Amino acid sequence: MEQNDLQELMARLERLIDRVEQLKRQNSLLLAQEKHWREERALLIEKNEIARRKVESMILRLKALEQDS
Repeated sequence: MEQNDLQELMARLERLIDRVEQLKRQNSLLLAQEKHWREERALLIEKNEIARRKVESMILRLKALEQDS
């Protein structure tokens, strides 16, 4: 293998290594974002469930008041 070929191959390997590192960083960022969105989604689902229970409770109280009248 000629010296030029070897240098070209080394340069390509360096570019590939750089690209792999870039993709690893990007993947880590995406995984962190996914975790954040999942946590936020779980919180919103919990808040929605609490609100639903409160509304159902209010409806039951209103029906009870209506029946007492």
